Amino acid sequence: MKNLIYIYMFILSLGVIATSCDLDAPSKSAAEGSVVLSIEALAEGAVMGIHQSFGETNSYRGRFLPYYGINSDVEWINGIDPTQLNDAGKYELSTYAATPGNTQMNTDNNAWAKFYEGIERANKAIEGLRAYGNVAENPRMAQLLGEALTLRAVIYLDLVKAWGDVPARFEPITTETLYMPRSDRDVIYKQLLADLDEAEELVAWPNETDITARTERVNKSFVKGLMARIALYAGGYSQRADGIRRSNDPELSAEKMYALAKEKTIEVIQGGYNKLGSFEDNFRLLCQDDVTAGKESLWEIPFSAGRGRVLFTLGVQHRAIDQYTGQNRGGTNGPLPYLFYDYDVEDLRRDVTCVPYEWSNANPSHQQLRKISNWCFGKLRYEWMNRYVTSTNDDGINWQYMRLADVYLMAAEAINELEGPAAAAPYLKPVLDRVLPSEKVTAYMSQVTASKSTFFNAIVDQRALEFAGESLRKADLIRWNLLKTKLDEAKVKMTQLINREGNYADLPEKLYYKLADDNETLIIYGLNHGDTDAIGASLNYESNVVWFNNNHLSSELINALYQKDPDQNQFWPIWQTFIDSSNGQLTN
Repeated sequence: MKNLIYIYMFILSLGVIATSCDLDAPSKSAAEGSVVLSIEALAEGAVMGIHQSFGETNSYRGRFLPYYGINSDVEWINGIDPTQLNDAGKYELSTYAATPGNTQMNTDNNAWAKFYEGIERANKAIEGLRAYGNVAENPRMAQLLGEALTLRAVIYLDLVKAWGDVPARFEPITTETLYMPRSDRDVIYKQLLADLDEAEELVAWPNETDITARTERVNKSFVKGLMARIALYAGGYSQRADGIRRSNDPELSAEKMYALAKEKTIEVIQGGYNKLGSFEDNFRLLCQDDVTAGKESLWEIPFSAGRGRVLFTLGVQHRAIDQYTGQNRGGTNGPLPYLFYDYDVEDLRRDVTCVPYEWSNANPSHQQLRKISNWCFGKLRYEWMNRYVTSTNDDGINWQYMRLADVYLMAAEAINELEGPAAAAPYLKPVLDRVLPSEKVTAYMSQVTASKSTFFNAIVDQRALEFAGESLRKADLIRWNLLKTKLDEAKVKMTQLINREGNYADLPEKLYYKLADDNETLIIYGLNHGDTDAIGASLNYESNVVWFNNNHLSSELINALYQKDPDQNQFWPIWQTFIDSSNGQLTN
């Protein structure tokens, strides 16, 4: 993939021999399209140029993925200092207080610019492939057109998620369209759905061709899943100029969008080209750079070994260069402290998702306990990798943009709204079957299928437990109109947790721990509901610590989950540098 990107950039550097004083010469874009986008290998390089925009330093790699989706009711940026909430702009991005001059984002090479760079590259590829690619006769060129349409849809969906109404650019830039105002997001949603309706007919299913044999390339399962995701956002709630509401466009009514989500998710599931496997194995394979299509992963943003800060941000922290990694990173973002305790004790997702330890500042290193306020996500781990990371800042782990469990839960949600819980239950159950004992699944399903509302609440809960750390939760809460409600619940639950009240009253005051015989692995007692200090003390472990320490999880830290009303700050502002250079077309 990297070689194709280099080919594309080399072609761009040639400039195509045409000057402004040669009136008979074709324009650069026309000449470029006729040459590049009529030759399969060069056309593929052009599409790979879109991928390149995802991996730029301040694009998805270093700005969007670390910050969008943090904070929610299941995840936050670790180590918040409540007295320094505007420190370097990082905290204000996460705590619903971002300003146009944010020091992390207000540069001309940041995520906003790189997203539109990727869109412009996609626009040129789409225009050229339609004109010169002979897609009706050449399935591989059709695949490339479908991929370009889909990548543009991914970028636009994330633009709308982060900034709300944004300029709608679906044609290459001209002098007349250099400056554009914001467009209503409904216009963009409808265009994306139309584009993907076209793309799903152009691209192959996973493993149907050599191109779709890798999760780094667009396939039909992902296109259909992305259509379902966009439909749920388009039909859901969001903050608009006149308040929080659903779309007023009849084409984007909740009922129509639920019906579309149902249709596309069922097509993916019944197609059978992807399979649910072990919950833990999905993330182990991700850490091992396994991009074989047909498993749970539907599509991943590809990062080469020297790019991407996914594990850097969301992995288990290693304090030193050690036997597992040459990068002392991880642990930047983590689960809220109560999340671990909200899983069933036998839920296999719990210990994969929430990790109370880090790796020590030594080589060889070993696990050591963190503070209750500073859990790590455990879905990504240096110790699961097949590579030894040598880069200071980049780990090369792909970003798993969508997996099959999401398709099942979107199907369950949509079908419940349209037909009720009995019809929806078969799409929730497989997600639970792989992580809980059968008798507990049976009891749970009996409980949550009592009514449409109880089933909806189960979907809200299960999406939290399933996708914590995957940056889906914030957008989910927004589309359900539950953002501030759930963040306020999170603050209450953290307060109850640290005081061992309510659902957390049966937890011991201390944790008791020792190193296992391998001198690496931490054995901990006291994390489960029903554990007691009496039993913990009787174990005679090497160490114990007061876990529920109010100094570590203070009321000030709990209240720092957000600074301003989340419902009035669902989106980031457009950064000042782009306002200033918009010729008066963009405002906040």
